[in-house]
Amino acid sequence: MNDQHVPVLLERVVELIGVGVQAARDNGHSPIVVDGTLGMGGHSEAILTAFPDVHLIGVDRDTQAIDIAAKRLAPFSDRIDIVHAVDDEIPEILDDLGVDHISAVLLDLGVSSLQLDEDERGFSYSREAPLDMRMDRTQPLTAAEVLATYPEAELRRILREYGEEKMAGRIAKIIVTDRETAPWETSQQLAAMLGRVLPQTKKKSHPAKRTFQALRIEVNDELGVLRTALPEALKALHIGGVAVIESYQSLEDTIVKKIFRSATTTSAPPDMPVVPEELQPWLSEIIRGAELADSDEADRNPRAKSVRLRAVQKIREKQS
Repeated sequence: MNDQHVPVLLERVVELIGVGVQAARDNGHSPIVVDGTLGMGGHSEAILTAFPDVHLIGVDRDTQAIDIAAKRLAPFSDRIDIVHAVDDEIPEILDDLGVDHISAVLLDLGVSSLQLDEDERGFSYSREAPLDMRMDRTQPLTAAEVLATYPEAELRRILREYGEEKMAGRIAKIIVTDRETAPWETSQQLAAMLGRVLPQTKKKSHPAKRTFQALRIEVNDELGVLRTALPEALKALHIGGVAVIESYQSLEDTIVKKIFRSATTTSAPPDMPVVPEELQPWLSEIIRGAELADSDEADRNPRAKSVRLRAVQKIREKQS
């Protein structure tokens, strides 16, 4: 289990979570931490070990990951609630558990090592597998279904918007044309087509990378979930609580950056002598901008090479 998944920036994440935990203690709260991307439980295990008074709520849409995490976190069973859900359901989860405020939220975004390493999940373009790509295999929509049913214009939009693919129009046209004679069923089938039709570049990444990313984001509505989940999680923090977000590609990091920026800066005109409370920032940056993994960690853990770590602390309630 530990060999399969090495949590990115583990010590730094625990340190940042500790800011919210200490704020809870200082204000007489029992610290509650939400790990909104539980995965195989690596971050959660470290948080529960570091802070014996923390109660942790682990949320994940992947039932396979939940099974693994539940075994890993069994020694902490009296201090955890594990919920099969999507992050944008955080308000309902907290309500069901009778939780009014949380001390910290962690989101480790993107596809997990478990999902990439399991061939039958279809996330990887380097191995033969069904075109699935569902993080939650109880949901109906698969990548194969997207390729089989979406109109050409919609496929083009997804590839351009979610994959930042310059050849989106050409790829969408081929997908629609070729599915008339044979369905798109496997990752290697799609990757081989992309390898043929896309120009080779000097970059080491496979030409299929952008298309696979776009399909994965569409199947799991990753960006839509993030746009809803992060503001709700920030709203749930008590004063002094923190949000710690790890992003691995520019689309999700841009969403995080915009949400944080809107809450950490004032919207008042610069010449306004007195800024009303509703226009004042209600979050404060703990990290200025984004932190990256150092070269040693990036060498040990390839997933860390693209991480962007951002963290904020709640300094006042948001004024409507």
